[in-house]
Amino acid sequence: MDVFIHAVVLAFGLILPLGVQNVFIFNQGLTQKKVRHALPSVITAGISDTLLIAVAVGGMSLILVQWPLLTNILYGAGSLFLLYMAWGLWKSSDSSQEVPVAMSAGRQIAFAASVSLLNPHALLDTVAVIGTSSIQYAGAERMYFTITTMAVSWIWFLGLAAAGSVVGNHDRTGHLRVMLSRVSALIMVGIALMMCWRLFNS
Repeated sequence: MDVFIHAVVLAFGLILPLGVQNVFIFNQGLTQKKVRHALPSVITAGISDTLLIAVAVGGMSLILVQWPLLTNILYGAGSLFLLYMAWGLWKSSDSSQEVPVAMSAGRQIAFAASVSLLNPHALLDTVAVIGTSSIQYAGAERMYFTITTMAVSWIWFLGLAAAGSVVGNHDRTGHLRVMLSRVSALIMVGIALMMCWRLFNS
């Protein structure tokens, strides 16, 4: 029971802050006509987090500790990637469009995979926190810890998409969607700048 509680608290502690991945999933629920149309992004994000957690528990944290240059490369490439994403999101929410265009399934999968797997902030947090925490467990307890953290991610992403869909259904004018898209773009810029600060102060 202690393992389960520890895994749930730890997973929610990492996933609750307003990050790029959360914002993207919420926006998909917001812009799609039905919540099921946002499932490609939810499933892709869930699979991506499952892979990251598996890698973290498998010992990736030790590699990053031994190769600090790899961490710096991830931060540098990730900040450029997030700035590009923010520019695209802001452009798509141009005021000339009444409602932001909903992404196709293919674009959802590509964007969800990129914000999940190419986001150094999330990657390093997952590897450092979950990977390090898993070391204290062995055997069946370690397996329970890993499965629980993975399950929390899936449940959270489904909830985010559903919440976005509820908000979207009540946004008749489309103004809220435009505003949230722009807020999302600003959050991405903020995270990119934070990563740049870490890069040059490491």
